[in-house]
Amino acid sequence: MRSTAARGASATGGALREFLTGAALLGRGLGLVLKSPRLLGLGLVPAVIAGLLYGAALITLVAFIGDLSAAVTWFADDWSRLWRDLIRLFAGVALLGVGGLLGVLTFTAVTLLIGDPFYEKISSLVENRYGGVPDEVEVPLWTSLGRSLRDSLRLIGLSILVGIPLLAAGFLPVVGQTVVPVVGGAVAGWLLAVELTGVPFQRRDKRLRDRRAALRTRRPLALGFGVAVFVCFLIPLGAVLLMPAAVAGGTLLSRKVLGLPADTITTKPL
Repeated sequence: MRSTAARGASATGGALREFLTGAALLGRGLGLVLKSPRLLGLGLVPAVIAGLLYGAALITLVAFIGDLSAAVTWFADDWSRLWRDLIRLFAGVALLGVGGLLGVLTFTAVTLLIGDPFYEKISSLVENRYGGVPDEVEVPLWTSLGRSLRDSLRLIGLSILVGIPLLAAGFLPVVGQTVVPVVGGAVAGWLLAVELTGVPFQRRDKRLRDRRAALRTRRPLALGFGVAVFVCFLIPLGAVLLMPAAVAGGTLLSRKVLGLPADTITTKPL
């Protein structure tokens, strides 16, 4: 019994260490891009473009949140004012929460699509600094863009499918404001890890299913990275300013799950 408990504690501790190591990859990615104005500049251009589009969408959502809350709680029209206002408050919080979740996930997918050549360059420079890609495959630009578009659409579709039940659960008092955000953050973290490792895996001619399978072998590591990105992207302008760092961190994550060196620098600074 004691041995079993010890093994369980060891496994939990190992998973926590992996999770924290994954979260630290975002910081390492940030360190790499801050040391190279070229990397930072490359990554900010598409992120700023996407940021302006999503900023306008967020302002629109906030402006019409009252009308949207009333529309999704039509069944409460005949309730007393107190209960009607309360359920619509919960509805507004749920709509903003799910809107934020979908915004972060789709922002990443759209930004990666807009900036595919930019982020390909950032990822390539990071890979070369840690030993290069022994099994690199030259993928034509249009083929790469086509694959990125298909993968992004799949991940956006999955995000929407996940967002619908989370939206419904967000109406539940207490649970909707506690459990749902935690579950949403974990799901978002996983999807972001899948999205941000797309470029390195394409460089090896590996598809979305290969990416998922590789990340599952080190799920706590991938979740740690993805959740860290998700939390930072919730900060105003965080998604725009940290996108280059997230791409660099995603490249380091890819190297780790593929069993390649990701800690020892082998070339001069970027």
